[in-house]
Amino acid sequence: MKNHVDSTNFIFIEVLPTKIIDLPQLPLSCPEQFQAAPPPHHAGKNPTMAMASSGEAAADAKKSTSLNIAPRVSFKTSSSNTSITDATSSNCNGTSSLEPRRVGTYDGQAALPRLPIPSLKETLDRFPAAVCALLSSHDENSVNGDGTSKEMKDCLASIQKFSENDGPKLQELLEEYERKGRENGTLGSFVEEFWSEAYLAPDSSVVMNLNPFFVLEDGPDTKKSNDQCARAASLCFSAIKIVSSLKNETFVPDSFRGKPLCMDQFRALFGACRVPEAEEKDNVVVNMDSTHVLVLVNNQMYFFQALWQDGTLAVNEDDILEILMAIRADASKIAPEVSSHTAMGVLTTLPRREWATARNHIIACSDHNKTALDVVDGALFVLVLDNIEPKDIHEAAANMLHGTYNLRTEDNLIDYQAGSCCNRWYDKLQIIVCKDGRAGINFEHSAIDGHTALRFVSDIFADNVVSFAQSITKTIYSDRNVFPSLIQAHVRRASLENPKLIAPRKLTFELPQFVLDKIYYAETALSDQIVASDTFVLEFTEYGKNFIVQNKLSPDSFVQISMQLAYYRLYGKIVSQYEPVLTKAFYHGRTEAMRTATEKAARFCQKFMDPSATPKEKLEALRVATEHHSAVVKHAAEGNGIERHLFALKCIAEKNGLDTPEFFSSAAWKKLNHTILSTSNCGNPSLRLFGFGPVVQDGFGIGYIIRDTGVQYSISSKHRQTKRYANTLNQTLIDMGKLLQPKHTVSVSCDTIAKSKIISHKPPEYLDGFDFFGQTSPSTPNTPDISVSGPGHHRAPEGSSSFARVLRRQSSYTAAQLKSFGEEIFSTLGDIAES
Repeated sequence: MKNHVDSTNFIFIEVLPTKIIDLPQLPLSCPEQFQAAPPPHHAGKNPTMAMASSGEAAADAKKSTSLNIAPRVSFKTSSSNTSITDATSSNCNGTSSLEPRRVGTYDGQAALPRLPIPSLKETLDRFPAAVCALLSSHDENSVNGDGTSKEMKDCLASIQKFSENDGPKLQELLEEYERKGRENGTLGSFVEEFWSEAYLAPDSSVVMNLNPFFVLEDGPDTKKSNDQCARAASLCFSAIKIVSSLKNETFVPDSFRGKPLCMDQFRALFGACRVPEAEEKDNVVVNMDSTHVLVLVNNQMYFFQALWQDGTLAVNEDDILEILMAIRADASKIAPEVSSHTAMGVLTTLPRREWATARNHIIACSDHNKTALDVVDGALFVLVLDNIEPKDIHEAAANMLHGTYNLRTEDNLIDYQAGSCCNRWYDKLQIIVCKDGRAGINFEHSAIDGHTALRFVSDIFADNVVSFAQSITKTIYSDRNVFPSLIQAHVRRASLENPKLIAPRKLTFELPQFVLDKIYYAETALSDQIVASDTFVLEFTEYGKNFIVQNKLSPDSFVQISMQLAYYRLYGKIVSQYEPVLTKAFYHGRTEAMRTATEKAARFCQKFMDPSATPKEKLEALRVATEHHSAVVKHAAEGNGIERHLFALKCIAEKNGLDTPEFFSSAAWKKLNHTILSTSNCGNPSLRLFGFGPVVQDGFGIGYIIRDTGVQYSISSKHRQTKRYANTLNQTLIDMGKLLQPKHTVSVSCDTIAKSKIISHKPPEYLDGFDFFGQTSPSTPNTPDISVSGPGHHRAPEGSSSFARVLRRQSSYTAAQLKSFGEEIFSTLGDIAES
């Protein structure tokens, strides 16, 4: 199954328990605001909130052990050393753990409702409406006497057969599977295991097929934003502050309109790595005790310690800047034509089985290689420094998606890849900073969804803004802090005691000829993909959310319909279009599918292109189409979509060794799942662009951000007219805007300010409750109520467990080894600390 870029996906988390890296602990007074919170006490809990069965509670306790979650800690200082002890009963100020505390990161998990399984009848009754526009035909020979296309007749017949034969049995198996998983605590939702398989099982490259990207706006401090190391240090420092707050569970949990959202994915945000397997699907391995950051420069790998084991920061921004400058200087000693031959990162772009084979060869070569790969896998994240300056916004987007292609020739006429495409590690979360300070993110999508990645990016960008504001106001308001820090984390600089503790070290590998050859072949295959792909950025500035709202239309629905219309104008066809809808209001919720190519959207496209239609008729058709789109999105957000349910029914048949029903080989099912327009709305002011590759060879991948006065698009395709489609979309937006009321104007005279129209401060209902993706959500009590348990909505198990698999690998490095592993490089951290 080809995967869409969703706002969220479930993963199986396989935890990598590494031995504690015993960095020497310095004496530390422990301010109350940095204290780890004690575990919640459930003694007096409202019975409606404590819905977990004894089986669920036992399973959660078992999973907490298998996840190897470190206990909360405090410091006990002696004259000779500092030890870490359990602090679940009291903090270092001696206060009782029963005192009031702030809400913990995962405290809302137990109150979340479970994703409901729709009835078979509900789903099958709604299926024809989802595919009807795709099955309509202009060919008179394919239409029956009643006006129904033959494909639709076949679709209805397959639905009838499925509902009478295979469907009821599969529905029963699915409900039983979900019930058992809920009772024994091994399953968060009925679809998560199957959704994980869909992402981790395919033997295809993750580059351009799975990993999305962000391009950040320029930093607030112009001195830093144009300097690569300074920008990278600033972003890295904010990122490890988030790591610290997650480790101590002080990271503010997500909520929507006062109701908590599932935070489970944040357990796999840092220290996670997608690991290929030669004989079976990939695994996502999480090192819960990770404290180091991996740095990639000029195809070479370095790492440095960023945290103490308790989650306290071991470096500040100045330390990181010095570390990165030392790393960049060391990496420059090797010419690109030499480093390109050993660019290990490019192996992560191979089909997964090929990458697994190469990885096994690397591990078998030496114990040193195995340890080095463990250091890579277990890093908090990857900080990438690219030696390129994108010439325009299109190249900047392409660089964040797949790196740049720049083939050069040596004196002996042997070519080598000097672009940034090999300077990556696509199996992990990557922060990428270009030579000119332009920055972005590329993230492995199996472990986290767009909503989680966006929260991460938004917080590190906002933290940079706050830090810049603090640097200004401290010169004016020296007696107080006007702007409190966004991310609360304590820094205890290791460089003040022993700079070698955080000194950067270089990772080296002993590579056999087989692996060196595979690196070259991986680069040539990746280069083929890059040459065959096209990424184009459309920055539409004629109007944006404000203008659309002024005309009482949903901005997201309007933009969605415009993309279908642009394709229809260019090719004369209605095609399958996908948009993910967030379902994180449910325990382990990810997304549901919204299909924009509805019958009403198709009618609007046809009406818009009808030369005899009046503007009023076109506008009315647009309103009908957008209102229907918003209604279907609302239905999906409430857990009542159809595609995840049907997909789970297909998978439960395979899981039980049953034949796949004919319904899933019907023309209707195939057309629905051949997504020509894969789209997603994800962004806020911290981002300039968001994008991903197409999910089918003849498709487009379209990431967009709706702003108040414009819309940002990143459009990618393979072998298609990307720029031409973008230009058509631009003109389509202009023409659709002409159907609407003109923008409000403000006129000024000597004694009055007049507006052509006054907008009510109270927004229309369809605006109430935009989530991070710009999708509307219901403003009525129809949304899932997380505070009261009701029929059909089971509660999540008590606690904040993750859906985890049994441990498979043991880290090959010890605490002592990590401190001395790799080649030490020169730095002046001690001098910086003293000054």
